[in-house]
Amino acid sequence: MGCGVRAAASAEIGGVMAETIYLEVEENENCEYMPMQAYEMHRDAVPIERVRLSHEGGPEQVYKVTGWSSEEGGTACPAMYAPVSDSGQAMVHLIFGGDWGIRLMPDEADEAWDVGSANQFGEPYIMLTDEADVQLG
Repeated sequence: MGCGVRAAASAEIGGVMAETIYLEVEENENCEYMPMQAYEMHRDAVPIERVRLSHEGGPEQVYKVTGWSSEEGGTACPAMYAPVSDSGQAMVHLIFGGDWGIRLMPDEADEAWDVGSANQFGEPYIMLTDEADVQLG
């Protein structure tokens, strides 16, 4: 398994080719299982390093983000960003990673990626409503 998207397919919508991304995250020690979801991509996915969000009701802040892979029992891999539409056609900003989801830590934290760290948390993936919260490279 490892990093990346399970499968992708293209379809013509209104004369424009739209790629569908299929994501499924296995249950693991980083995050809970997320059954397969499909989203229509508006642009190609690109690497992402930081996002701004509020975690567990706390204040908004910037977090480093990485993908998390099943390789070697859990290792970092690239996190990716793509603007997508869900089945209701709402535009959201999808942040996704490996087959074990993504990991996040506060931007000011200076440590290696580790599921045992109290400063970090895992998610299958996240969807942001404001593109300003997406911080590329």
